[in-house]
Amino acid sequence: MGPGTAPSIYIDGSYLARTGSWHEEDSPWKAYHVKTMLERNGLEPKTICEVGCGAGEILNWLSRALPGDERFYGYEVSPQAYELCRARAHERLSFRLGDLLAGDGPPYDVLMAIDVFEHVEDYLGFLRRLRLKARYKIFHIPLDLSVQSVLRAAPILKLRREVGHLHYFTKETALKTLEDAGYEVLDYFYTATAVELPGRGWKANLMKLPRNFVFALSPDWAARLLGGYSLMVLAK
Repeated sequence: MGPGTAPSIYIDGSYLARTGSWHEEDSPWKAYHVKTMLERNGLEPKTICEVGCGAGEILNWLSRALPGDERFYGYEVSPQAYELCRARAHERLSFRLGDLLAGDGPPYDVLMAIDVFEHVEDYLGFLRRLRLKARYKIFHIPLDLSVQSVLRAAPILKLRREVGHLHYFTKETALKTLEDAGYEVLDYFYTATAVELPGRGWKANLMKLPRNFVFALSPDWAARLLGGYSLMVLAK
């Protein structure tokens, strides 16, 4: 997100106040799934960039898990998040306070946008510009739309109020969004956000058993009916 597209809650400290940690505690889980996507597609990038890197722990985890000669770069427009992530910098990992889309330079091998474009007002314009910044792109996209969330309404309103989601997706609309922005989708898989991540609340804990049961029968139906899943996507 650039300064022109980032809502003020990411600049004025409100988002950090709401989350308390910029979701740092979820970062190893997300990074593990990024590593899985790289490995299952045989990708061995030399440069990995993350836009909207938050506290920087996804990149930090990957820099330890991929102990080669890769170089890692994080971009963040929030001054508060930048203060969190720059403490993690080392010789293979650097962070920049600023807008990735505002600068020039050679494209990266892999660019990550992990739970990012649902926060961006002009998300299609953002995605079209982002496409030129790397050969491969990895997205993690919350699938906020499900039968349960639409019937109850409160979960979507809570996401909008507390964490700033402006756009809501199913698997199908998420993939079509990337295609409409000019991407070629190469691979994708579900991640079980509400099942695998701790601290999601008693309602999420109560729903773990039915989610696991329906997911074993049909992952698509589990995401559509019950929600609680996200999509990890590899695109060009």
